[in-house]
Amino acid sequence: MTTLRAFTCDDLFRFNNINLDPLTETYGIPFYLQYLAHWPEYFIVAEAPGGELMGYSAAALMLCMFTVMGKAEGSVAREEWHGHVTALSVAPEFRRLGLAAKLMELLEEISEKKGGFFVDLFVRVSNQVAVNMYKQLGYSVYRTVLEYYSASSGEPDEDAYDMRKALSRDTEKKSVIPLPHPVRPEDIE
Repeated sequence: MTTLRAFTCDDLFRFNNINLDPLTETYGIPFYLQYLAHWPEYFIVAEAPGGELMGYSAAALMLCMFTVMGKAEGSVAREEWHGHVTALSVAPEFRRLGLAAKLMELLEEISEKKGGFFVDLFVRVSNQVAVNMYKQLGYSVYRTVLEYYSASSGEPDEDAYDMRKALSRDTEKKSVIPLPHPVRPEDIE
């Protein structure tokens, strides 16, 4: 049985195999510690029975670890207070089991309790598996952000979709009305 719990500092040394997935954005340890200090309720981990995270035990048993990391940000006065999904990652061998949907549901519940108007996230335009999953969870493309993701090895930077899902506080669903034109990263507040 999978256990959902708060992410701890010790997990920073146990989740590298998930973080090495090419579609997962990785950050330095200070970045993760900042999230743990400021938004601990948004940093959730799941682990398999036995407590080992994503890897092989001495018996070569494949175990699971997946995380969701987010924060609350924005302005209440401008109806922009929202939950933001910073990272969502499920080990490849445990995908398509509904784990990501469960973590997103938890993040949305936390954002509702904090009085958010919406939840947003950024996803690579090329990551159609993730884009389709988010659409199935009720998210829609709010805008395209040009060259949001830095490329490596001389390839061009990649665009991102800013996807959003309105929460109950946004009764008129104003937060998800799509922008008619793309924006640049420096235009994002």
